[in-house]
Amino acid sequence: MRFIVTVLAIIVVIAIVAVATGFVNLHGNSGSLPRVAVQGGSLPTVSANVGTIDVGTKNQSVDVPKVDVGTVEKNVAVPVVRVSKPQ
Repeated sequence: MRFIVTVLAIIVVIAIVAVATGFVNLHGNSGSLPRVAVQGGSLPTVSANVGTIDVGTKNQSVDVPKVDVGTVEKNVAVPVVRVSKPQ
């Protein structure tokens, strides 16, 4: 249950950020109420201008350091904290 609520909250936050930053631009006109006669009303129309995201990979040469890590045992002074209850 907590997972579903968390996922829904994340989706809502992403939607708010997308609209606030202009990534999603919603344009719409209001619908009309149906008439009392048997004729129905009109549904609202919405056109959404949504940006695109391209995700991919490319090969590129990068300098990567090569580090050789080893361990040596040494005797060092280590801080100690002692907590005593009041008597």
